Amino acid sequence: MTTEAGERLADRLAGQWRRAGADEVRVVADPSELADLVAAATGPVLVSGADLVAHTAVLKHLATSPVGPTVALVLTDPPAAGQVTVREERGQVVAVDDPAGATGVFGGALRVGVADLPALAAAARTAAGGGIDRLFADLAGCGTLTFAHRVRLLVAHRVGDPAELAAAQAAVAAVDEDRAELRLSVKERDDFFTTFFVSTWSPHVAKAAARIGLGPSGVTMISVAFAVAAAVLFGVGGRPALVAGGILLYLGFVLDCVDGQLARYTRHFSAWGGWLDTMADRAKEYLVYAGLGYGATHAGFRYGWALAIAAMTLQTVRHMTDTWYGVLHDEAARRPHAATGDAGGLGGKLNAASTKVQADTGSVSYWLKRTVVFPIGERWALMAVAAALFGPLVALCAVLVWGVLAFAYTGALRTLRARWMRVPVLTTVDTGLHRDDGPLARTMPVVRAPLALAVAGALGAAGLLLWALLAVHAGHGLPAWAVAFGLVVLLGGAQGARAAHGGPLGWLVPAALRAGEYLFAIAVGVAGRVSPWLIFGYVFVLTLHHYDLTARLEKRQAAPPLHAATLGWEGRSVLLTIGSIAGIASIALATLGTYLLVVFVASVVLAWVVLPARARRAPAPVGGGGRSPG
Repeated sequence: MTTEAGERLADRLAGQWRRAGADEVRVVADPSELADLVAAATGPVLVSGADLVAHTAVLKHLATSPVGPTVALVLTDPPAAGQVTVREERGQVVAVDDPAGATGVFGGALRVGVADLPALAAAARTAAGGGIDRLFADLAGCGTLTFAHRVRLLVAHRVGDPAELAAAQAAVAAVDEDRAELRLSVKERDDFFTTFFVSTWSPHVAKAAARIGLGPSGVTMISVAFAVAAAVLFGVGGRPALVAGGILLYLGFVLDCVDGQLARYTRHFSAWGGWLDTMADRAKEYLVYAGLGYGATHAGFRYGWALAIAAMTLQTVRHMTDTWYGVLHDEAARRPHAATGDAGGLGGKLNAASTKVQADTGSVSYWLKRTVVFPIGERWALMAVAAALFGPLVALCAVLVWGVLAFAYTGALRTLRARWMRVPVLTTVDTGLHRDDGPLARTMPVVRAPLALAVAGALGAAGLLLWALLAVHAGHGLPAWAVAFGLVVLLGGAQGARAAHGGPLGWLVPAALRAGEYLFAIAVGVAGRVSPWLIFGYVFVLTLHHYDLTARLEKRQAAPPLHAATLGWEGRSVLLTIGSIAGIASIALATLGTYLLVVFVASVVLAWVVLPARARRAPAPVGGGGRSPG
């Protein structure tokens, strides 16, 4: 088929792929010819049929999509003869060529990650004589996890005759590609505050940053500077400083959105950028907590730092449950047959109601659901407004109250839905790594109740903390045996380390262990009358370590290079116990916290500077170019 300019559609597509960033382009007549090309490839391979008419930006977005290694173009067009339908859930293709439950049609193009190249080669051989649709169906039949890339605002159509070709070309020409790309830089679904008070103007900042050559990581660092300045102003106190701090905190959040929008607009994605964005978000928020805690204490409230520590601990444990519940949903989407619970039961009804609300985009119930969970935009807005109008104490109390209510709401509903889905999430990952186990946990006797043990340990640590608070308030110390007993209860969680985490609520284990370790460390600090800012600093370093683990989970990265040197949650708790019994709790917290910070920084340098540099200096393997659509 030829275009209006007289060139073959396949040749025009080849030129578009080159402009989209493909290193090498080959036009092949049959899928079986791909096998040899795939065998020589050393990077992701892009494959498309010759019947696709689309903006070059569509191809570039597919080639650079950060959602997963293997991504397929999905269209909402009705399927034509020979085209395969797809069904997707949570961005994953979970069924191919199943018209009954189809949510779209394969768009005739896909990017295949390096790990899936053997499956692509096998599919290319079995699809001999067929087209791109048969190739994709056979690739899916190999069990390849494929993510869906839907076309939004831009245009992509598969054509079968000259009339369809002319209509598709007209549709492509009618869209301002750059303007559409700028709009696409904004997340399709975001939270209420971000949608209406940030994303209405932040894309223009992203475009300006792109024009001056500022990258996403640079914007992230500027947003960190704004948040640090806001924290300092909150600590200084006084109405002018508090108002200025609120304004800077808002602008810092705007820039926090701009870095992602800039990455999507320029298509500059990297594992480092994703990791930095995740870590910076948490560090900024907790530094603001520190500023508010200091400011509340400086204003005369005795427990300002205690509120800051409580807010940081609560938010970290919430994030751990958010991460693992997201993994649960992804796993359930890949294995929909696992959700065999009664659709008329409570879990089934909640699942159906949640799906219905999420689909009703823009409704009151939709925005209420997205707001009540207290996402980051709402947290930062609440802190900025409350601190500016009422002061640090009110800001911290508001964050804690809303955070507790949101945690109770999401925790209860997610627990019911997880029991209904019946998906054993922690059986799919390195359990010891994501539990943050150390050598001691790996040698403990095995008790096959990991969640019950982890929750018991957290409750024991909470009881120890309450005891320590009452003892200090009464003017006397906590007996050494009480701390030792608290450690024994906490270490009960280690006995589930080598047991199968196959229960429907196993996704709560990491969060329960985090809560137990944090509460125990805080209890040791309170019992030892350690300065509150030092307790905050120690827990802050722990959160950096744990967010590093979860960020790598989300970005599909390996464990931190020096993870073994962090001693594990149980090893750190034992050292703090020894320091508490020896009467040097302050020294123990300061020394261990400094050690963990040094290990964290060294691990970051190794992971993102030293090891990549060594990989670049390594001899290149013999083979073809990185990306080669055929």
